[in-house]
Amino acid sequence: MTFFKKFAVPMILLTASASVFAQGTRQSPDDFRRMLDMGVKHRTAEELYKALKTEAHGGKQSPSFDQLPDWSGLWTAAGGNDFFGPGPGGIAPKLKPAAAEAVKKGAELAAKGIEYDENLSQCGPPGYPRWLVIPFLREFIVRPEETWLTSETVNNVRRIYTDGRSHPAPEERYPLYYGDSIGFWDGPKLVIHTNQLMTRSMGRQQPDQSDQMETVEIWQKVRTGVIEADVWIYDPALYSEPWYVKRIYAQVPNADKSIRVQYWNCTENPNNDVYKTSDGSTNYKDLTFSNKDNSSKDDSNKDNAKEPKR
Repeated sequence: MTFFKKFAVPMILLTASASVFAQGTRQSPDDFRRMLDMGVKHRTAEELYKALKTEAHGGKQSPSFDQLPDWSGLWTAAGGNDFFGPGPGGIAPKLKPAAAEAVKKGAELAAKGIEYDENLSQCGPPGYPRWLVIPFLREFIVRPEETWLTSETVNNVRRIYTDGRSHPAPEERYPLYYGDSIGFWDGPKLVIHTNQLMTRSMGRQQPDQSDQMETVEIWQKVRTGVIEADVWIYDPALYSEPWYVKRIYAQVPNADKSIRVQYWNCTENPNNDVYKTSDGSTNYKDLTFSNKDNSSKDDSNKDNAKEPKR
């Protein structure tokens, strides 16, 4: 990719995000409270999922192609509330003491510029539900029997099975980066239940989710160029009651089809090989700088140009 394209693409994404919010996508406090209460009144994610399925009269499994919504194109995260901060109207999640302490400590470290991430600093996959908030390009592949929610980071793929299958039997389950997801169609809405998630960080300086976490999601295209996901998170190790987030995805302008999803992996750059320092921040491994001047002789700023030794 050329220098120009590398920087033009982020600008396009920012423009798309701004356009979404300009059209009034922000959720009202009343709607946020209503959606949060939907989750709170159900003891588990499975109970909420079954209730939504009952409301949809069993939902649709393996619908025909002409019954599926058009989610084609490229998409990028365009906002919404997060896992530990307050939602619209200042409504905050009810955190367990250990989680609240972890959030507080993370904020203190971030204020000092100390950041390390066991997952991303070591070039691992973000996992789910963190996948919901990462900024990279996405594609949504919709088929009758399953839907793929993908992103360009190390070819992450969430497979949502809508062919009527159940989750694996309890004795066959084990923790996964993205869990196991099944779903059904309620008209143009995709309803998802996810379990089998592993313990891992939910973000830089944020608490770890537990392997007890389960979620329910409702994905839908609310208008041209905007897909929204309503997400209820159940994790008794983090929350004393379920938490709700809305995530918004904006379609990236790509009329000439010049932008593509490319495989992206930070291990391709040797300078991304990092380690955790004694103070808890990040530093590069075996990265030194020489005093060799790699600029041209007529470069007036040549004394400031240094070539990294890898």
